Amino acid sequence: MQFQLNTDHHIGGDERMAEVAEQIVTETLGPLVKRLSRTELHLKDTNAGKGGPDDIRCTLEARPEGLKPHTVHHDGADVAAAIKGAAKKMRSHLDHEFGKLADRH
Repeated sequence: MQFQLNTDHHIGGDERMAEVAEQIVTETLGPLVKRLSRTELHLKDTNAGKGGPDDIRCTLEARPEGLKPHTVHHDGADVAAAIKGAAKKMRSHLDHEFGKLADRH
């Protein structure tokens, strides 16, 4: 699975952040990562550095092999909370989608 991290200019997206983000997403998605060709994580500071509750938005896009991409969003108080929340939502979403596919077969 390929992993790509994108950030706005208010959030520094260095190699260390990319490694931590990939680890969080991979651990949260668990065995589902084997069915994905790529994941993209987008981080944005919605208040442009002014602070405030849940001002970090994480958009996570997962591309299952042979299927259309799936996207979820989560707003968190900090980068880690936003990533974890989005990864949990994606896990739930993909479990549901793959479950529907299995039911059809």
